[in-house]
Formats: sequence, C-alpha cells, structure tokens
Amino acid sequence: MKDKKKPAKPKANGDTSLKVKKSAAKTREIGDTIFVRDFVVDCNVGVYAEEQGVTQKVRFTVEARLANDVFSMSDEMAEVPSYADIIDFIVELARGGHINLVETFAERIAAHILSDKRITAVRVALEKLERGPQRGVEIIRPATRAAAREFGRD
Repeated sequence: MKDKKKPAKPKANGDTSLKVKKSAAKTREIGDTIFVRDFVVDCNVGVYAEEQGVTQKVRFTVEARLANDVFSMSDEMAEVPSYADIIDFIVELARGGHINLVETFAERIAAHILSDKRITAVRVALEKLERGPQRGVEIIRPATRAAAREFGRD
C-alpha cells in the first residue's frame, strides 16, 4: 500500500513557519470558505413519472466553511480541502444512478464534504432547471443556528 502524500512541513525560517501559522490562526474567528457555484450537471433525479429514465439539468452551489486553523501558508494543496473534490463527488453522484429527491442528493453531498474534519459546516443548494419553474432545495449542515449564522442565514 502506498503512503499518502503528507502535507509539506512548514520551514523553520521565513513566513511559512509553524509559529507564524499558529499566530495567524489565533486571529481568525471564522474559517475561510471554499465554494463551487452554478455548476450544472445532467442528473437522473426526480420522483415524478416524467422524471424517470431521463436526465435533467441541475444547478449546484456548494459552500464549505473551513475550521479557522485551516489555510495555506506554504502554497501546498494538501494543506486545504479542494473544491475539485466537491466537483468530482457531484459528478460521481450524478452518474451513480437515479435519485428520487433533490433533498437526498443534497444530504449525500453534505455528508461527504463534512467527512473531511477540516470542514465545519456546509451549505448545499440544488435547483432543477427544466420541466417547469426553477425549484430545488437548500440545506445547511450541521443544522444548527451557529452553522446558519456562518452562512448569513439566521
């Protein structure tokens, strides 16, 4: 089995030192946000008969709040979660077969994103773009008042 690539160790000198990063983390009250906005994918989703066996365009917007001590000081991708992983997971779900409810789709995305312990909260919005007026769902997980405030929704 191959070893996972470890994040680069901060250098002992210069702006990327561990001491500098710890100091910077103390000044942060909230974490940064990574996001994917207006990502449109053909999906097999819907509970109605006319939605079975056909794809429809669904727009995804995902915002993931990072813990306040998660950020890059040494310009290494391994230091932070990647929005590319969010995109890849949405595509994987969309290709994985029919899902009846957009709520289920959103919950699966949120659960996957929150499995990364560097992420403290996530907002997922899905909008069906065809077969009638735009409609969809928005969820915030964990479903707490604090998480809702993180995304400006009291």
